[in-house]
Amino acid sequence: MPSAAERTRTLVQSTCSAMLLIPGPVGSHPDQLLPDVRTVGPDGEVFLVLPADSPAVRAATHAQDDELAVVLELTDVAPVSVPNRIRGRAWLSGWLTCVPGVAEPGRMLLRLELGEASVDDLWGAETVEPDAFARACPDPLVEHETELLQHLHSGHSDQVRSLCALLGDRESVTRAAYVSAVPVALDRFGLRVRFTRRHGPGTTADRSFDARFEFPEPVEDVVALRRAMHQLFEAAGY
Repeated sequence: MPSAAERTRTLVQSTCSAMLLIPGPVGSHPDQLLPDVRTVGPDGEVFLVLPADSPAVRAATHAQDDELAVVLELTDVAPVSVPNRIRGRAWLSGWLTCVPGVAEPGRMLLRLELGEASVDDLWGAETVEPDAFARACPDPLVEHETELLQHLHSGHSDQVRSLCALLGDRESVTRAAYVSAVPVALDRFGLRVRFTRRHGPGTTADRSFDARFEFPEPVEDVVALRRAMHQLFEAAGY
């Protein structure tokens, strides 16, 4: 499974939404605290690009002794329609400073020196040490995950549903028992599917649960992913 540091690094370098949280009145205009661009430097620092007139830029410019404490909050939402679409959140706390003369006209580059981080996602809640974050690499599928999940959902829904055959005794029922099987997360280690099972006698609602399907070995690119998905569907008897 991916480490907490890898999952956090993946969120930072994904397209999920991010907001700077700054104590006091500076943080009273959330729409002005949304970074346009974010990247990770070689030492684990996070570089953010914001409009030059953003309250965050003004606060960082006027901060004394480079001590503007902030939190970068990231919210990860599944790119397919399912109940409870928020897949996770991460928080990176540290100190924000300006990097003059680097960004384009009208925008400013800010540097977030990481003090601590945490992630709460489909894997659970964990803390992340700055050194571990700096060493971690984002998942190699992060740039393609949205497109891949949407393609699986729209073009291969019956194949995804066939994976119920791999659930084991606890949830092994006929494919017809499932209202839907939606792929909600994908990484180099495997695929996570959210199954919705038809309600039984005495119940009033369908029941959803997640199941994780591990690849035979981690994949490093889309070509290897296709092979791994083919193996999964073959194992399910599709």
